[in-house]
Amino acid sequence: MKVGVLALQGDFREHLDMLHKCGVQAVEVRKPEQLAGLAGLIIPGGESTTIGRLADAHGLLPAIRERVGQGMGVFGTCAGLVLLAREIVGGTEIEGRPQPLLGFMDITAHRNAFGRQRESFEADLTVPALGPEPVRAVFIRAPFIAAAGPGVQVLAEWDGKIVLARQGRFLACAFHPELTDDPRLHRYFLERVLA
Repeated sequence: MKVGVLALQGDFREHLDMLHKCGVQAVEVRKPEQLAGLAGLIIPGGESTTIGRLADAHGLLPAIRERVGQGMGVFGTCAGLVLLAREIVGGTEIEGRPQPLLGFMDITAHRNAFGRQRESFEADLTVPALGPEPVRAVFIRAPFIAAAGPGVQVLAEWDGKIVLARQGRFLACAFHPELTDDPRLHRYFLERVLA
């Protein structure tokens, strides 16, 4: 299995390391042709507006949509969750320009919902789909899912807010699983979402 990590901005290297630990071939994706042959794509944390605009400028958004139409799955963490959403709380205009969205999941994302950088925190989450051991979640200027459609499976909440969800071949996570030593969420994407 070959999985790509969108490597335009953000913490893509940590995702590549985690994929290598899971025993799959992992590649950096910066151009549309690098999507060929991928079973899945991870969109990392970073700055959602910057990642979206760079992906748009490099012709990656239509290429990602095309590959998804051919069966590729997508895992979005933090900023990646925002890009997977159909809507953003308060609209899709950022600084007077549209926030590029892929819109694969029937969710509404609330950007920077837990506060600024200094309000970043870690928490132990109960994620039944990953087993009884809690998941250590690192929240950095994190979003959350403000609304989810009927086809969305909520996998975890924190303080009453949805922070992990799945819809078919798409997985959206408000925190940074790549910043811990726990590979369970990446394995879930590889073994369950992409299966």
